[in-house]
Amino acid sequence: MKVIELPVKDLIPYVNNSRTHDDEQVAQIAASIKEYGWTNPILVDEQHVIIAGHGRLSAARKLKMETVPCIQIDNLTDARRRALVIADNKLAMNASWDYDMLKAELQSLNDEAFDMSLLGFSPDELKNIMYDDVDDAPPDEFKGDASNKWQLLIEYDNENDLQNAYDEFMERGLQCKIIQ
Repeated sequence: MKVIELPVKDLIPYVNNSRTHDDEQVAQIAASIKEYGWTNPILVDEQHVIIAGHGRLSAARKLKMETVPCIQIDNLTDARRRALVIADNKLAMNASWDYDMLKAELQSLNDEAFDMSLLGFSPDELKNIMYDDVDDAPPDEFKGDASNKWQLLIEYDNENDLQNAYDEFMERGLQCKIIQ
């Protein structure tokens, strides 16, 4: 198995992909790529049609990446390729959690002031996992998540609108940065 870099523009989403990725999840994937780097190559066939990794491709586009790591899987029949598109997603969903272990890991990360928003759980999910009685959770409990820090992604079609919004937010005392 060999990981190859392919241009984002050359990748073709599978038209019958039944898995969906909303904007929030794509933003989570993009944040994960920014934090950890690219850890999971996109799977493609010989024509560069995506078998697995549609969400990662959307995140790469959001991050304006030009190339992404891919694994090309050759010699699949049409039926086997279509089945792998489904199986890759469903098999991951069939996993379950050891909630005691998960709770311990989450508490440890939170104690280390890790940005909990990078894990993909909502603050309510974190509270439900980490506390037997959610009402006992302190309001500022997650040191790195959106209860203390918000990240907002705003896309603009032109630089003037972007600069105006940036200036307005800064005047209001908000910390901003422009990512290109």
